Amino acid sequence: MPPDTLQDLGPVFLGSRLKRLGERLQAGAARILADAGLAVQPTHMPLLAALEHAPLTIGQLVQAVGASQPGVTRGIAQLVELDLVRTETGSDQRQRTISLTPAGDAAMARARLLVWPRVEDAVDILCGGETEAFLAQITAVEAALAATPLDLLAARANPETLIIRDYSDDLATTFRDINAEWITAMFHLEDTDRAVLDNPRAKIVDPGGTILFVEARGLGIVGTCALQKTGDSSFELTKMGVRESARGLKAGEFLLTAMIARAQTLSADPLYLLTSTKCAAAVHLYEKLGFRHDAEIMRDYGARYARCDVAMRYAPDA
Repeated sequence: MPPDTLQDLGPVFLGSRLKRLGERLQAGAARILADAGLAVQPTHMPLLAALEHAPLTIGQLVQAVGASQPGVTRGIAQLVELDLVRTETGSDQRQRTISLTPAGDAAMARARLLVWPRVEDAVDILCGGETEAFLAQITAVEAALAATPLDLLAARANPETLIIRDYSDDLATTFRDINAEWITAMFHLEDTDRAVLDNPRAKIVDPGGTILFVEARGLGIVGTCALQKTGDSSFELTKMGVRESARGLKAGEFLLTAMIARAQTLSADPLYLLTSTKCAAAVHLYEKLGFRHDAEIMRDYGARYARCDVAMRYAPDA
């Protein structure tokens, strides 16, 4: 069975899911109406019910049923063709008043007797006997949307879309896969890469370094970065990668900022990195966050990677 996208993504597609639910309910209601000998559609019934006690204008019907004016106008035209409602022009020739015809009154009586009780009972079964609570929740949501539309609510929200995760052994494969993805796309895996990627705890964590991950809400782990201890106080910022599918989300900047903060808690001196001019976007990010090109770092550490032609030291005040 294929996945149910609307159900799986929950609140993101709530509007579409409610529309689907409405369509399924109305399909069943249409069959009940047909069984009762009524030649109307479920969308007509709110209009007929609104007109049951007094004539109304189009504008008043729009307010009564909460539908759009074009939709109400179209529905009334269909009911006129069925001879269930009639329209009368007011004395000022600008407003039309709509009322039920005798056939409309008879249709409403038939609906109340043969349709509404069946629909009410069926809905109560669907709601597990909690219809009133379900309707109360809908009323509350409608009132909240009337007060503040969804787009304004979304603008006020500040969801935690990116989260930093610390290393755990169950993420070892993720660490390897993310780094292997970008390295093999631009270069090839060197022996020093394999040593770290295949043994992240032994090569990085246990000797005093750290590995961080960035998780994007709805996407899972999308990036990682390591801090490898290379001397008494020296640390190399290494193995930083973000999945191609997460580019543009600023996950790399978020992750790098967190790793710099972590390095400062370890009193890293120097904090450095080795990379390549081919990684132009990454070099730009490093420069933005305080790394500076450094000949001494290149001299002391640059031979570690064949691909290395850029060496940088963290020196934000330089």
